[in-house]
This record gives sequence, C-alpha cells and structure tokens, in this order.
Amino acid sequence: MLAIHIRSKSCLQAFGTLLLAGIILLAADPAWKTKPAQNWTPEEAKQVLADSPWSKVVYGDINRPPSEDQRREGGNMGDAKGIGYDGIEKINRAHLPKSIADIFKPTPNAAAPKPQITLLVRWESALPLRMAELKAGSFEPPTLEGDGYKIAVYGIPTANVKGDPKKLGEPLKDNAFLRREGKKDVKAISCEVFQQEDSMVAVFLFPLSAEINKKDTYVIFATLIGRISLQKYFNVQEMQFQGKLDL
Repeated sequence: MLAIHIRSKSCLQAFGTLLLAGIILLAADPAWKTKPAQNWTPEEAKQVLADSPWSKVVYGDINRPPSEDQRREGGNMGDAKGIGYDGIEKINRAHLPKSIADIFKPTPNAAAPKPQITLLVRWESALPLRMAELKAGSFEPPTLEGDGYKIAVYGIPTANVKGDPKKLGEPLKDNAFLRREGKKDVKAISCEVFQQEDSMVAVFLFPLSAEINKKDTYVIFATLIGRISLQKYFNVQEMQFQGKLDL
C-alpha cells in the first residue's frame, strides 16, 4: 500500500509540473510584445499574420442568390458573375451548432442556415503586419495609392475576371465600412483586388480622418463582397506595438 501511495504521489507531482509548465507557456507574452521585429523567427512572424490583434479568421456568410425578379429590378438578366459570385456554389460550410442542445432542438419553421466561407482579415497598414510579411516571406499586395487604414480580405474564391486591380475593386468599395460605438460609419475610399495562386484578396483603404484611437475600444470591419457578407470585431486596446497604437 505504501508503494502504491508513493507512486501515486509521484504521478500527481509529475502531472502538476506539466500543468504548471503549460500554464506558464500559455501565459507567456507573444513575440510581438516581447521581441524586436528583427529578432522574430519565421514561425513567430507567421503567427502575427495568422492570428494576432491585427489578423483574424472570420466566417463570412454566403447569401442566397437574388431571385429573377430581383435581378430584373436591378437591371440584370442573368446570374451574377465575378468577384464574390464565382466559385461560391462549391462552398458548403454550414453554421455549426453552438451547443449540444442545439442539435436536438426542433426547428421546423426555422430557415435553413446560411453556408459560410473561411476568410482572413488583416490590417495591412499596421507596422507589425508589414514587418511580419517581410520576415515570413509572405505574399504582400501592392501598396494602394494614398495614406490610410488598409484592410485586406484573404481567401475569396477565384473569379473569372481580368483587368486592373482598381477597376476590379471599384464595385466593392461602396459596401465596406468601419464601425465604432457612438460614431458614424466610415466608408472605404478605394479598393483593389489581386489574384493569388488559388484565391483572391481584396484590399480596402479607409481615410485617416476616421482617427481611430484608444478611446474607441473596438472597431468593426464590415463588408459585402458579391454574395459574401462579413464583419469582424477588433479590440483596439490590444493593437499596441512598441508601446503605441498601430493600425
């Protein structure tokens, strides 16, 4: 019995050590808070690009295509084509249940959930993002003309379109906004669309006159790209780099 007790105690101590190590690891500050950007490893740079205060995954809703009557009212006589329309039918990611109870909850009159698409939203104008792209050797969209807050949406299905990035983005800029509590929505002033290897990226430019600051607490980026609608919450308080707000 004594041997069993000692062995159990030893196992508990070992488990406690591993648990403590895990807690310390989770509590450790990320590289963008603790290391100069020039000292980031490629893996740390990729982390900034994939999941950081300036880069977030978002599930965009895929809206149903307009009816024939709606198309006629809008002056269109066929199925819409182009960015945010092409390749959409191949997406079949549905909303996931929020809890086990949702799986068994009867919803005879509920509308079918909208399919979703996984996208990545990044603040391209933020210095940590630009430095991470250089460090990781990542694709970087050509710089838009003019100063401002530049936000990119990655993962848009490839569309059968060709042309100047500005002309491709022109129809999208009117449906992109920055939203904050107690302030008017800020509309994008331009948009450009670029082709990547297996998808497209849309880059929106918002005016610096929006003057986003720490007092805003949060900012929501919202846009409609063809049939894809999305909005993403960003915590302004977390978007600090080298001791100051960086957007």
